[in-house]
Amino acid sequence: MTQAEKQHMMATAPIPGLIARLSVPTIISMLITSFYNMADTFFVGKLGTSATAAVGVVFPLMSIIQALGFLFGHGSGNSVSRKLGAQKVDEAEHLASCGFFSSLVCGLFILIGGQLFLEPLSRILGSTDTILPYTKQYLSVILIGAPYMTASLTMNNLLRFQGSAFYAMIGITTGAVLNVILDPVFIFVFDMGIAGAAWATILSQLVSFVLLLVGMKVSNCVPLRMKNMKYLPSLIGQIFGGGLPSLCRQGLASLATVALNLAAGPYGDAAIAAMSIVMRIAFFAGSTVIGFGQGFQPVCGFNYGAGNIKRVKEAFWFCVKLATGVLIVLAILGFVFSGDLVAIFRKDDLEVIEIGTLALRMQCITLPLTGWIILNNMLFQTIGRTVPASVLAASRQGIFFLPAVLILPFFFGIRGVQCAQAVADAAAFVLALVLNRKLMPTL
Repeated sequence: MTQAEKQHMMATAPIPGLIARLSVPTIISMLITSFYNMADTFFVGKLGTSATAAVGVVFPLMSIIQALGFLFGHGSGNSVSRKLGAQKVDEAEHLASCGFFSSLVCGLFILIGGQLFLEPLSRILGSTDTILPYTKQYLSVILIGAPYMTASLTMNNLLRFQGSAFYAMIGITTGAVLNVILDPVFIFVFDMGIAGAAWATILSQLVSFVLLLVGMKVSNCVPLRMKNMKYLPSLIGQIFGGGLPSLCRQGLASLATVALNLAAGPYGDAAIAAMSIVMRIAFFAGSTVIGFGQGFQPVCGFNYGAGNIKRVKEAFWFCVKLATGVLIVLAILGFVFSGDLVAIFRKDDLEVIEIGTLALRMQCITLPLTGWIILNNMLFQTIGRTVPASVLAASRQGIFFLPAVLILPFFFGIRGVQCAQAVADAAAFVLALVLNRKLMPTL
């Protein structure tokens, strides 16, 4: 599909069908990626509770890698979609190139810094003495893939924002499926233990990186050219402005996971492992609404840039209603089968199952609220309302979660750890209501 055909589709196609066309590949990508994250935890879980906990400990670093990929991917992608809507193709090309190459460089800095300070970093992330050996094995390998993992997330978003969600899906899902295949081979057949899971991850992510590069070429997206980095000084503010909400959201997700590990630490490795498992399951459920949001963003950005505000609002409310309905169903299923879901990962550890079951049920109670939170965040971010978008992005796992997970355990013990996310979700929902009421009439 040519750029002109994509622009016509964004401006005229019926909203339900257009959102489905753009969001279904993204939802599939998110669900498969979430599934591979859970598969990673499942296979590592065969090595023991401490190894399972180590994967949870390293998860914050993975969130930082994601945060940088989203910073440059959303930061450049939001502007790219608006520039294409305004028929400014050259400016869109400059933004895409600057976003991609900047993410690659930032990933390289993570690789170097992480390897130089491997043990202190493992401790900061929440490793106990028993978890530390597993963390170091896993983390030292994961760091190798940081540059192209960061750049892959940037390209994934650039493809989506230009209406090429199918190619983004192919790149991401191929790597995820390959990861699930390689995990048991490297861990058990080659007897590489937890390091095998890490090697499976970075090799699979390398395949994704190559496929996404090909996707950028064959989908007729704006080209990525190193020479366009000369525009970075004049565009960096625009990129950071558009990507700051994503950086807040993902960066605070990383900090929140560290805080969660530290809060669960006094209750033993079983508590850390249980909360790590619950995080994976909750992320799998939340992937649906994120997929809807990512299908909404290119429609929103293009039509906002073209001045078609009615179409922006129509797309927003369609996604809110659909996402909330889906989350209600998932929340009911998750609540009813919470014990069985946790037991999939550590069926022989009754303490992990007990802790994880209550934590998952608490999160299921507020899960339907997250659709409203995330879609408002994506709306504000895509139309360039950086401050409210950043505040809302920071609320769920930062402004409200961090105080909750640090304070509630003093009063309620392990129960405080288990209910912290639900409390934060309820507070973030109220904030999203206030911001929407204030900003929607000004579009």
